[in-house]
Amino acid sequence: MNITQAIIAAALLLPAQIQAADTLQTTVAAKPASWTLRSCIDYAKQNNVTVRKNKVNAQSARLDLANAKAGRLPSVSASTSQQGSYAPFRKTSAVVNGSQVMSTGSKWTYSGNYGLEASMPVFDGGTTKNNIKLAEINTQIADLTADASMLTIEEQITNLYVQILYAKETVNEDEEQIKLSETNLARTQEFYRNGLLAQADVSQIESQLATDRYQKVADETTLNQYRLQLKQLLEINDDENFDIATTSIDGDVLAMLPATSQVYNTALALRPEIQAGKLAMQKSDLDVKIAKAAWYPTVRLNAGLNATNMSGNGNLMTQLKQNWNNFVGVSVSIPIYDGGKTKNNIAKARLEKQSYYLDLLETQKSLWNTIDTYRMNAYNAQQRYVAAKENANYARTSYELTSEQYRLGLKNILELTTGKTNLATANQKMLQAKYTELLNAAMLKYYMGDTINL
Repeated sequence: MNITQAIIAAALLLPAQIQAADTLQTTVAAKPASWTLRSCIDYAKQNNVTVRKNKVNAQSARLDLANAKAGRLPSVSASTSQQGSYAPFRKTSAVVNGSQVMSTGSKWTYSGNYGLEASMPVFDGGTTKNNIKLAEINTQIADLTADASMLTIEEQITNLYVQILYAKETVNEDEEQIKLSETNLARTQEFYRNGLLAQADVSQIESQLATDRYQKVADETTLNQYRLQLKQLLEINDDENFDIATTSIDGDVLAMLPATSQVYNTALALRPEIQAGKLAMQKSDLDVKIAKAAWYPTVRLNAGLNATNMSGNGNLMTQLKQNWNNFVGVSVSIPIYDGGKTKNNIAKARLEKQSYYLDLLETQKSLWNTIDTYRMNAYNAQQRYVAAKENANYARTSYELTSEQYRLGLKNILELTTGKTNLATANQKMLQAKYTELLNAAMLKYYMGDTINL
């Protein structure tokens, strides 16, 4: 590539990069008709501030890469200087203008100097080449960081989405308990009117009904808190009521779970944070090479042209033509002593490699702990679900028998309310175990590369 071609290539790079930067999405995406799990995730990809910020960082890394590649190209600059002078006692004298010696007899003189210079790197110890490689790695790391942030957001959205589903089903269970208490209250009031029970018995059932209603309000508050957290995560800032699509999870709670090591080994090859950590170690190797390049000489090729003119010496264009000259040269800079800075920079770059290695180990450890926690939570939830489901069946059968016996006058208020409380507790434990298992099992599949599907 000659100098002219290189200059044209450099000029063409800038608008391409500016156009790439201008393509970054800055408007808010339209809200979906229904907030399913997938629509929540898709909306967050376009609107979550953390995700958008990492996209900006990735775009910035691409511009850094373009700048690094531009280091191979020549730099071109134009210059001019204009000067006027007054010599009140001058008769005829020789005046030096740039590289030209001119004569003038005027007291007022005006001179101009015009130049165009180009400089191209020839050898820099591999600094430019390694800076390009470094910028390429930084671009990949920025992309992986953006991907990792999206995976984190996706995980958080799924967690909140399942919590909302669980809270909704809890509220439905509260409504069932309220209906049971209302039925018991009506029956107890009838017994009271017939003189079979005292007012204290009616008050006890009323107290139970009030407790059930309070529990429903408390669970609705929890549900609204989860809705608010999801709304904030999606960056929705308005006064509209927000709720997810009505759906039910009927997955196999007792499905076989993959081993932690199986999920972990798969995740090591898929998770972007692991890939970014490995690239960071490659980046540190380049940092060492760039630091060592300070020991090498640098060579640049310089070329240019200049022309001068001066008042009183004829036509401007004629002067510029006659005074026109070109030059070409080579400049060499040889490092001799820098007070040990290069040596220290190399040592620091090697220490950074150790730091990146430890960061990678920490990321891998965190990944294992996360997967192991999901697996343990899913396994424990399966065990609780089996016991809770059996307990819930017994509790419902027991309560139905107790309720019937109470209607016949064979059971008292205490036995009825105790049976109802046991039923509510058993149902709640079963729901909790069910949703805990389904969430954690879904996360295990997610870390193995599957799309979250509830």
